[in-house]
Amino acid sequence: SPACLQPSPSPSTAAAALPAHTHTHNKPLLLPKLTDSYTEDTWMKLRDAVSAIQNSTSIRYNLEELYQAVENLCSYKVSPVLYKQLRQVCEDHVQAQIHQFREYPSSSLDSLSFLKRMNRCWQDHCSQTIMIRSIFLFLDRTYILQNSLLPSIWDTGLELFRTHIVSDGAVQSRTVEGILEQIERERNGETVDRSLLRSLLGMLSDLQVYKDSFEQRFLTETNRLYAAEGQRLMQERDVPEYLHHVARRLEEENDRVISYLDQSTQKPLITTVEKQLLGEHMNAILQKGLWMLLDENRVCELMLLYELLNKVKGGLTALLQAWRDYIKSFGGEIVSSPEKDKEMVQELLDFKDKMDHVTQRCFQRNDTFINAMKEAFESFINKRPNKPAELIAKYVDSKLRAGNKEATEEELERILDKIMIIFRFIHGKDVFEAFYKKDLAKRLLVGKSASVDAEKSMLSKLKHECGAAFTSKLEGMFKDMELSKDIMIQFKQVCYMQNQSDPSNIELTVNILTMGYWPSYTPMDVHLPTEMVKLQEVFKVFYLGKHSGRKLQWQPTLGHAVLKTEFKEGKKELQVSLFQTLVLLMFNESDECSVEEIRAATGIEDGELKRTLQSLACGKARVLNKMPRGKDVEDADRFHFNSDFRHKLFRIKINQIQMKETVEEQVSTTERVFQDRQYQIDAAVVRIMKMRKTLSHNLLVSELYNQLKFPVKPADLKKRIESLIDRDYMERDKENPNQYHYVA
Repeated sequence: SPACLQPSPSPSTAAAALPAHTHTHNKPLLLPKLTDSYTEDTWMKLRDAVSAIQNSTSIRYNLEELYQAVENLCSYKVSPVLYKQLRQVCEDHVQAQIHQFREYPSSSLDSLSFLKRMNRCWQDHCSQTIMIRSIFLFLDRTYILQNSLLPSIWDTGLELFRTHIVSDGAVQSRTVEGILEQIERERNGETVDRSLLRSLLGMLSDLQVYKDSFEQRFLTETNRLYAAEGQRLMQERDVPEYLHHVARRLEEENDRVISYLDQSTQKPLITTVEKQLLGEHMNAILQKGLWMLLDENRVCELMLLYELLNKVKGGLTALLQAWRDYIKSFGGEIVSSPEKDKEMVQELLDFKDKMDHVTQRCFQRNDTFINAMKEAFESFINKRPNKPAELIAKYVDSKLRAGNKEATEEELERILDKIMIIFRFIHGKDVFEAFYKKDLAKRLLVGKSASVDAEKSMLSKLKHECGAAFTSKLEGMFKDMELSKDIMIQFKQVCYMQNQSDPSNIELTVNILTMGYWPSYTPMDVHLPTEMVKLQEVFKVFYLGKHSGRKLQWQPTLGHAVLKTEFKEGKKELQVSLFQTLVLLMFNESDECSVEEIRAATGIEDGELKRTLQSLACGKARVLNKMPRGKDVEDADRFHFNSDFRHKLFRIKINQIQMKETVEEQVSTTERVFQDRQYQIDAAVVRIMKMRKTLSHNLLVSELYNQLKFPVKPADLKKRIESLIDRDYMERDKENPNQYHYVA
């Protein structure tokens, strides 16, 4: 390290600079007789030695002799004079040095050589002061130490250099200008002499003029440079490139502090860079770049953006708001586009995965960002009431239905977990329940459930999320299916024991459904064959014999059958719905039938009949031929049995052409939910009024919002309150119409 950066040498260090044979103080001193002549000669000898040191020439005297001379003079109480004379000699020498800097050429080309000369002068001054201090160590450790107002020899040297050289206006200005010029060159990519800068800035620091002479100017120049650079680069570069540039600049400035700047400069310097490159352009960076970075999933740049804005006051707050706005906008587009309904849930899951990844990797799992993401999802997903809940229920149905080969059990479990996260954001969970119940019923009744374990896992998740009341009906559906299996085992045993089974060997399987658990189905009367009616009666007698007082209502729309059929190719089995069964059985009696004949014989309503005929004559497995050909069934069409039908399988499932869940069906499900909500609102109002007896309208509405678990408009609440007043559950106050009283 340069001598100028070292602390003033300790006595032991200075003594070590003297010859090893310096006398020890335990020997008696033989002091020469003090005379004016001796004093003058001794001082002349010491002055010559100091002059030789200052001029870098050889000293004519032994260092031990010089040290002894100082000690002798101090012992004879001439220390004040000796100190004063030494200071004057040093001051004269330092004053003489200033001329070389004042007369130095002022060309900017000479600024580097000027700095080198200044550094050389400073280094020489430091080494000379250390040497002089070594010779006058006795004076430094006795007289000067005892006089607290007197600076030490080292401090005197610093004071003289500061007063006569560095504090000179022109010299100081040129030195600082030169240092700033070198730093600017380095910032522009040029290579500079860092050891020179380190030495000169160390000089300013040792002389205690660093902050006043250099740091303020340096920070002002830094501010000006980066203000201009920030403005220019924000126009010229895209955000990712700009962020990498800012990170590089911050790294360079930190390295500059480590290499040659004083440590105290680090905080204001980095603050200045961050303010000009980030703080001033924070909103522009977010507006211009955040959405693009998120759209393109630029993980590295998002991570960098978070780290950089975390350094700036208000940076994370601005990033948080922009992040929340992005989620609401992007998610809102997914939810609010009816044409994207088929892909909505999958897109929501993918979007949630993507945002989770960003919070985990880029935003350091910051809880504030995670909570903001949840709030944003909850906000946009409920902007379109009911539809997301309905589509999530259908998505779950598609994953739990048999034939779903997309996922293993472990993958299916992960998918269900992700769906539950989206499900949590929905306000109208009763809409989900209605559609989920309808789809679950189809899976259970038609045996279309892919996995009982997966079904029960989903039920468990819903129960954990919404409570036992939410899933009680769904659990009841599973219980009905299990009880039905037990009942059928008993029924078949009774049939065989009583020999009541028909010789035609028709097997009947019945599912007993508790009406309150299952979706409501529109009853439809159809004309069943005698064999089926007979079996129904047998089962009815059996069941009512075990459970008296119950009422059985058959639901032909949910029935299905397996028919044994003979084609030219051979025998086949057809797995068909009950309606398809009734149509096909007609062709046992006749080879050809008209639409009107089939309608009259089966009693199936018109829309359902046409879809049934379409599935048998216009689908992939055409067991009937339609005349004339075509995709749609008209009243004038005629059908005949296709004995030439061929298929590679023995048992063939002929799918019923589903009405694309008609608007009417969707509306009816939604209406049922709405009706249930009316009952829940009524019950909540009565419950609150029964407890409070008297309540103002605003307080009643406020309590209702706290109790109800689905979104509701104030106008709807007002209607229900009016309805309850009409039905004498409550009454208005006669003097204050906004006050209600409970009627016991």
